[in-house]
This record gives sequence, C-alpha cells and structure tokens, in this order.
Amino acid sequence: MDIHHLPAYELADKIKNKEISSLELTQHFIDRIEKYDDKINAVVVRTFEDAIDAAKKADEAISKQDSLGPLHGIPMTIKESYNIQGQCTSWGIPDYKGNIAKEDGLAVKRLKKAGAHFLGKTNVPMNLADFQSYNDIYGITGNPWDLKKTPGGSSGGSAAALAAGFCSLEAGSDIGGSIRNPAHYCGVFGHKPSHGIIPSSGHELIPNVPEPDLSVCGPLARSAKDLEIALDAMAGPMERRSKGWQLNLAECNKTSLKDFKVAIWSNDELAPVSKEIAQRCEEVGNQLNSVGATVSFVAKPEHDFMKAEINYQLLLQSVMQSGLPEDEYQKIEELASSLDKNDLSVDAILAKGTVLSHRNWIRQNYAREQIKISWSKFFEEWDVLICPQLATTAIEHDHKKISERTVMVDNQEQRYFQQIFWPGLAVNAHLPSTVFPTGLSSDGMPIGLQVIGGAYEDKTTIKFAELYEEEFKTFVVPNLD
Repeated sequence: MDIHHLPAYELADKIKNKEISSLELTQHFIDRIEKYDDKINAVVVRTFEDAIDAAKKADEAISKQDSLGPLHGIPMTIKESYNIQGQCTSWGIPDYKGNIAKEDGLAVKRLKKAGAHFLGKTNVPMNLADFQSYNDIYGITGNPWDLKKTPGGSSGGSAAALAAGFCSLEAGSDIGGSIRNPAHYCGVFGHKPSHGIIPSSGHELIPNVPEPDLSVCGPLARSAKDLEIALDAMAGPMERRSKGWQLNLAECNKTSLKDFKVAIWSNDELAPVSKEIAQRCEEVGNQLNSVGATVSFVAKPEHDFMKAEINYQLLLQSVMQSGLPEDEYQKIEELASSLDKNDLSVDAILAKGTVLSHRNWIRQNYAREQIKISWSKFFEEWDVLICPQLATTAIEHDHKKISERTVMVDNQEQRYFQQIFWPGLAVNAHLPSTVFPTGLSSDGMPIGLQVIGGAYEDKTTIKFAELYEEEFKTFVVPNLD
C-alpha cells in the first residue's frame, strides 16, 4: 500500500525507526493535497508552513532521542469546527468567516501532546447540520470514490481527506451520525465515543459553553488501531474536572472474533435500508458465524423503537435549535404548542421544528433513561450489535432546501432525514458506535456498518472493528488518477 494510505500507527513506527522523516512525510501529504484536492475540496483551511515547522521539530526530537508520544511526527487534518490558534472557525456559517481562534481547542492540544501536527482543517456543511458537506465560504466537497456524490456530513471533509490519502488521521464530531455517516460513505473508520468522555472545549463557536447533550467529538482513521490511539489521546476530563475524577475505560480482552457475542439488526420498517445494505449486514453475520462467533439475527433491546426515535428527535431538535435568536425560538415554541398530542410523530416533529420547554425536556430525559436501561440489559447478554449506518451508499449532491430533499431507497422515495434513525440509536442512549468498512457495493461505492456497544465499552467496539479488518481485509482505497 502507498505510504499515504498507511495507518498512522505504522507511519509513527517508521518515523521512530528513521525509515522516513516527519518532514518527508509531511511534504508528501502537502504535495498530494496540492495535486488532487482542487477537484475534491476536502482540506479547505491549509496550515502548511506551520506543519513544516512542526515536522522539523519532530525530527529534531528523534535525533535527540527525546521521549515520544504515540503520534510523534504524524501529520493530520481536523474538522473545520475545531479551533486551531490563528485560524478561522466558522462551522461553514458566512457570518463567522472572521472568527479567528485565539488558542487551540482542547482536542487539538491533546493530539499535539501525543505528537501529531496539523496540515489544515476540512470542510463541513453550514452549522454542521447536513448529511452533505458544502457551504458558501468553502464550497462543495466531493467523495473521492465518485465526485458526483457527497462524502457525507458533517465531518465530510474529514472522511474525504482520509480516503484520498491527504492525511493519516482525523477528528470530527457526531450528533446525528456526523462522524460515522461520512466514514460509511467514504470507506474509512469512524468512532462516536460514549457521551461525555471527550470534552467539547474548543469545538464551539462561542467560548466556554457547557457540554452539549447528544453531541460528541471523536476520531476518524484508516485503521481501528488508530481510532483507539486517537481516542486515548483525546479522552479524559477537562482540567477543572480532573481534580475530582479520572476516566478509566475498560480494555477489551477479546483476542479473536470467536470471542464475541454479536446481534445483527439488518433492517427495520421504521427506516428501511436498501436490499444491498441489509444483505451486507447479514453477510457479515454469516462471516462471523463461520469463524466461531456467537451470532443472533433476531436479538434486539426490548423497548419501543418508535417511541425511542421520537424521544431522540425531540431531544435532538432542542439541541440543534438552541442557538437560534430569541424571536425565532418563540416562533418555534408557538409551532410546538400546536402539535396534535395524539399524533406526536417523527414527521410532525421535523415539520414543526419542535423545541422543548425545559420542563418537557426533563420529561423526555426521564424517558431516555428507560431506553438506556433497556440497552444496558441487552448488553449484559450481547457484546455488540451490528446494524446499518445509513439507508444507501453515498448519495449524489443535492442542494435543494432540506425540507424538499428525499433519498431513493431501492426506487422508493424516503424522507431525507428518515435514515437518521440508524445513527440515532447510539446517539440518544449515549452509547459508543464504531463504523468499519465492509468492502464495496455493486455500484463500486463503500459500505460501512456500525457496531454499537454498551455504555463506556468504546474499546470493545473498536477492538471488534480491528479484528474484523484483520480477518476479512475489507479496507480499500479509491484511485484518484
């Protein structure tokens, strides 16, 4: 495999063993971005001079035999929504085009402490609120597998940069699949951590806001091992909280796929997926059976998933709409009060853009606690659950108003956001979920599936993805020439 498609941990070993210098590797990625990114448009903020300087310092540390972090000398990019000192953080919103970060965000600081340095930042949809990545500041990002199609969103530039070989590691954020959807569309790995284990400080437009509900920061990579390295670097309480508690994620002691008890959930009438996506889920289940894993094609948690989806949508809309101006918020409150209480459906929620009062948010949080308990009981018997990430492979660019968009699933029209059901399973219950590539579809596009684990079992879902890749060798890269 070409050096620009090797995983970060292998590149770090090469740097430490002086098989390649950090400077050579950094320049190689810069040359590749300059050669190919004009047509993909993934790395929209470029910090090449700073990266060269950091690479030289990394090589000097090697020559002095200094203590090195696990990512020493590794060039990476990061989602535009993270703060890098001296660079714009806009979230794709034109009004924030002049929002220059005064310091690095916490995740950026921690990744630097682990030894990485940054080539730049990658594209997002406006306000991080779409399955596609385009905005009026930076334009449209294409999928390296097919430029007519989207790389996903909101961490679309992140996944596109990884797939194209423009960097060796990435970090995104996820509230509706925004790490995992692009990982699926672009054929890379992505991890949505358990809620709260990676602070969001420095991943914000307004400084010093509290940790948001549902939303998380997390890594994308070309290998599951890199996900774990990046997770270890990024995770842990912020400084003022570290005086009272420390994170201690359980290690996964499984060494083979046969050690896993796996539930397969291939499709659901609440959000039907394409026949090929459902079949891929079942094929993975059969593969796991063939190597000795315990597999069920019927096991699921026992709560009502329609009610759970409504619960998620209500809580999600409250987060997404919380930054609106006061007059807009009041309009939405009026619309919310007009909902027919006998038809509190997902369609009604999306149509009205419902925002909950604080009292009703608390009530929905009570309901969510029962959902969490149901998942917890399920994971007492099963190690992981594998299911679709989205209904189809990468869709073609569609920049109509979101309310006017649809997705064709086996020639059946589906609401654009109906498929958020699948990524929302893990988001609403604050569970970890890792997307891993399973090979290409019949149309030559990647198919990723998500593996969901119990709360704080992040190392288990990542280890499963690692062992699956070792066994079945499903990671492939696009040809840009």
